[in-house]
Amino acid sequence: MTDISRRSILKTSATVALLGAVRTAFPSGAFAATAGPEVTGVKLGYIALTDAAPLIIAQEKGLFAKYGLPNVEVSKQASWGATRDNLVLGGAANGIDGAHILTPMPYLISTGKVTQNSVPVPMSIVARLNLDSQGISVAKDYAGTGVGLDASKLKEAFAAKKAGGGEVKVAMTFPGGTHDLWIRYWLAAGGIDPDKDVSTIVVPPPQMVANMKVGNMDAFCVGEPWNEQLVNQGIGFTACTTGELWKGHPEKALALRSDWIEANPNATKALLMAVMEAQQWADSMDNKEEMAAILGKRQWFNVPPKDVLGRLKGTINYGNGRVVENTGLEMKFWKEHASYPFKSHDSWFLTENIRWGKLPGDTDIKALVDKVNREDIWRAAAKDLGIAAADIPATASRGPETFFDGKVFDPENPQAYLSSLSIKAMA
Repeated sequence: MTDISRRSILKTSATVALLGAVRTAFPSGAFAATAGPEVTGVKLGYIALTDAAPLIIAQEKGLFAKYGLPNVEVSKQASWGATRDNLVLGGAANGIDGAHILTPMPYLISTGKVTQNSVPVPMSIVARLNLDSQGISVAKDYAGTGVGLDASKLKEAFAAKKAGGGEVKVAMTFPGGTHDLWIRYWLAAGGIDPDKDVSTIVVPPPQMVANMKVGNMDAFCVGEPWNEQLVNQGIGFTACTTGELWKGHPEKALALRSDWIEANPNATKALLMAVMEAQQWADSMDNKEEMAAILGKRQWFNVPPKDVLGRLKGTINYGNGRVVENTGLEMKFWKEHASYPFKSHDSWFLTENIRWGKLPGDTDIKALVDKVNREDIWRAAAKDLGIAAADIPATASRGPETFFDGKVFDPENPQAYLSSLSIKAMA
């Protein structure tokens, strides 16, 4: 054995010993002092939605490789259910280690609420991927109702369809996920009970337009580019965007299996740094056309770039004769602290899942958020990346949030918010 080989083995052994000591002393906490990632890649999943752009751009622009992760895999998932199943498997078992994901899903997976045999699989949210720019769209048969932000204009039409023996189907992408919660909030604010007055069905995002085309649903909530594609194909119209329900709302997250973070703390930071840089690139208006062309590629979304571009730039063609430019409702990837995973935001999602019976009423919201939300890792990565202080929030709470119907959510008092809601499934 050469001296070089012997020194390499001793150095590697010392590093492994140090990593083991650090992880024992600081489980899920402090990062090891080694310079580079422990691995060269990670297996990530994404759904064909515009808010997956940070992962796709990081891959296309070589940013993962820039931060020492040249072997990152970003693989398309068929549905959110498939994303869940592959996260449960994990990358070592031909699944995935992390994903572009609906913000509540890591909580539902961590608590075992949506896993096979209710087995908890610990997950961690390490970043938010975007704010705003989901849509609630309605079949063109309802254009005459004038429905928009006020869902109550559908109440009579839905009741008439049911009275005639028909079923009113409202589609979302995953029970308890963001799209489920947005459309439930919108319906309930208009006096329509999403559990009694309509049937909610699960449809994967890329299949929404095709299903509405053949009459399988009356309304749906999904991210872009599918609302815009619906309008471009003349099949339906957008009643409202979710930013009109709550401007600046959180949407997708970047989540990783907690055991992967434990084993690869430096790689986790490297991954985050690449994603953060991609988010900043994606937020520039100068890059929107190039981004639409990239996302439209066959291997990513396989859609015409025009289906992506309009709402990406904040121009909304609602499909009912209304076109609004410079709405300020474009998808945000970095500005307005879009990347930072506010704990208060996660608290709202958990509170809404309690509202609709997806989580038990006695759920300790704060304890669960503290367990799953790893904004501390985001801060560590931001520090290493040299992010400006102005782009790093002072606290993990954004404080009370006000919705379009005047309801106020205070993360310090979620029970008061629940008590103010007239339609809910909880006891």
